Amino acid sequence: MRKLIKNILPTDDRKRKWTAVVLTVVISGLLTLWGIYGIGQYGIALFILTPLFIGAGSTILYGLKKEITKREALLISLLTLGIFTAGLLVFAIEGIICIAMAAPFGLLLTWVGSLIGYTIINKVPNNAPTAMLILMSVIPVMAFIEKNNEPTLTSVVTYIEINAAPQTVWKNVVEFPQLDEPDEFIFKTGIAYPINAKIVGTGVGAVRHCNFTTGSFVEPITVWDEPRLLKFDVVEQPAPMKELSFWDIDAPHLHDYFVSNQGQFKLSALPNGKTLLEGTTWYYHNIKPAIYWQLWSNHIIHKIHQRVLTHIKKTAENEKKYEP
Repeated sequence: MRKLIKNILPTDDRKRKWTAVVLTVVISGLLTLWGIYGIGQYGIALFILTPLFIGAGSTILYGLKKEITKREALLISLLTLGIFTAGLLVFAIEGIICIAMAAPFGLLLTWVGSLIGYTIINKVPNNAPTAMLILMSVIPVMAFIEKNNEPTLTSVVTYIEINAAPQTVWKNVVEFPQLDEPDEFIFKTGIAYPINAKIVGTGVGAVRHCNFTTGSFVEPITVWDEPRLLKFDVVEQPAPMKELSFWDIDAPHLHDYFVSNQGQFKLSALPNGKTLLEGTTWYYHNIKPAIYWQLWSNHIIHKIHQRVLTHIKKTAENEKKYEP
């Protein structure tokens, strides 16, 4: 391995830099494709170990047997990350929004990787090729380990107070007419948002269709406690977003990586004649690390809840005005 790297790397500084960048991008790209399409994982291997490798690998290849500064290590790492990211866009592997969501993590870990690479080539240069091989190998190993991890169900709850009685609110919970176009920036980026809801039947066993911009959530009713609680399972769901890209992207993470499991609307009568409406979604996703991606998904679900609850509030309060 040491001899192979030595033979590949040019002595000319400019050629060595681009060789280091290209080799790291190619290796990272192949490992990414294998992880996504071969193993079927979006997780620690992709979002943590790959940017670490991009930072460390490019630094090791560029700085092996020569002196470089931490600044040079960081610059070549960021250049490599930039070209790697451009490749994801050009080859329609990912879209702009998902890359933007992963960017804070990617930039931080690429910087950490550059420091790891810098330390290796300065402290143990003879072991640098072995260290690089270990960094490469641990990515697919971690992807295989992650594949067997069970996702954790989590919930998001949003409240709104409505100046109408529960019975009036209930009618607009079960199904509601077309919503106005959203003003929120997040829904203008391709994130799916609700447009209306229809129901077929009444009581337990009825099927509610909550229609989003990307398709319909099919929701068989499991609890019909009028006008207090409407609870449902989710048996079908559309893609959570439409990627912003130069191409028509159908990335694997748009299918069965974010899974809405159940939902409910709870109505509580308040002493002042108003209604407290509570919307809850139970979901899980197969994208890791969960603690990071839940920050995004919880925020998006809250925005979706707020859009629906605000619409229900507006419709119910308008109906109250015309009640005898």
